Formats: sequence, C-alpha cells, structure tokens
Amino acid sequence: MTYCLTAHVAEGLIFCSDSRTNAGADNVSIYSKMHSFCWPGDRFLCLLSAGNLATAQGVVKRMQQDIDQDAETHLLNLTSMAEAADYVGLINAGVQRNQANRDTANTNFEATFILGGQINGDTPATYMIYPQGNYIHESSDHPFLQIGEIKYGKPILDRVISPDLSLEAAARCALVSMNSTMRSNVTVGPPVELLIYRTDSLQSGRYLTLSEDDPFYRSIGERWSQGLLKALDDLPRFAWETSGTPLA
Repeated sequence: MTYCLTAHVAEGLIFCSDSRTNAGADNVSIYSKMHSFCWPGDRFLCLLSAGNLATAQGVVKRMQQDIDQDAETHLLNLTSMAEAADYVGLINAGVQRNQANRDTANTNFEATFILGGQINGDTPATYMIYPQGNYIHESSDHPFLQIGEIKYGKPILDRVISPDLSLEAAARCALVSMNSTMRSNVTVGPPVELLIYRTDSLQSGRYLTLSEDDPFYRSIGERWSQGLLKALDDLPRFAWETSGTPLA
C-alpha cells in the first residue's frame, strides 16, 4: 500500500509520500514514490506514484528516455501542466498495456499518479492521473489530492488545507496526515519524503527525507497527539457533568 498527497496553497505546492512497498507479509521493501524534474528558470515537475511498482518505474523510465532521445513529445517541450498530465496519462496507459500483453497470471498492473509543478508562463497546478489515462485537477474548494491509502489522513486535510494557508503550515499538515496514516496502517511506512515548492520560483524546491526516528518528524507526531488529547479535554461537557447529577 502507499500514501501520497499534494497540497496547493497560494504560496506554492507541497508533495509528500511514504516509501514502503508490500508484495506480501514477507516481502516489504523501500522504494521512492516521488520523482522530480527541474530545469531552473523554466519548469519544475514532481510525480508521485501509487499502485503497481513495475508500471510506475516504467512510466518514469519512459519519461526520461523521451527527454534523452529528444522525442516528439517530452517534458521539456510541453507548454502547460495540462499538457503534461495528458502526456503522463498516455504513457501510463501504454506501459500498462505492454505489461499486460506479457503477463499470463492476470496481474493487476494499474498505477495512479499525482503530477504537480509549474511551467514558465503557466500557473502551478496538480493533477491526479488515473490508470486509464484520464485525470482530474485540484480546485480552490478542494486544494489537495491523495492517492493510495487516503482515508486516515484525509480528515485533517479537509479541516486545515485552504489556499490562504502558509506554505510551511501546509507542509506540517501534510506530515501530520502522513503520520496519522502510518499509525493506522502498517503497510504505509517510512522514510517520508517531503518536497516544498514556492510559486514562480521555477527551482527544485526544498526536499526532506524523514525517517521514523528523525527528531523533527517524531516531534510532529508527538505534538499532534498531545494537541488532540488537549482538544478532547477542552470539549464542552455533558449537562450531567456540569450539574453534578450522576448518569443513570
């Protein structure tokens, strides 16, 4: 299982992913699910992946080959993030077809991606790209996207992420969302990758890799747990608690 998310606020983009892959109880490995591409001053893109690892690696390999071979379409000659989402969607569908044609065991080769970034002259954007190649765009009413094991980390994103949130606060929110998911699902695991991109910088951004024992990451989880306990204690009391009347 996997958990990846992006958040889009006015100041920029946040990318966060775990690194655990699971092909059975006795086959747990660590692979990066975050792949970034940057040509400073021109464009920055980041791709997060969930699903079949072979497909995800095949898509990234094909994207790099297209650049190296100066193919008719590649990341450097696309003029908008929407075109980039179309491009990744086509590659994803094609890689899955090729994998399926060689398979005799009815393996599920589906992979889902989040693509985010900014191309010079275009605004920052994030897209969720489905296995079939189609995609959806984040919106001001829903300025975050998730793939993989999304349910445990979604509540805090629903309550906190908004366009006017600072970039650093959005990054901390992403780490809390990841921490909550890791506590509830052992198939999502460290190290956690975090990338912070500032709007119009067209640079590679600030990248962090956080292990489970990293002091900063541990502090995020501990402070969040303490805050939840305090918030619970601060909730209004039932009428019988304040009146002194015992519960029948």
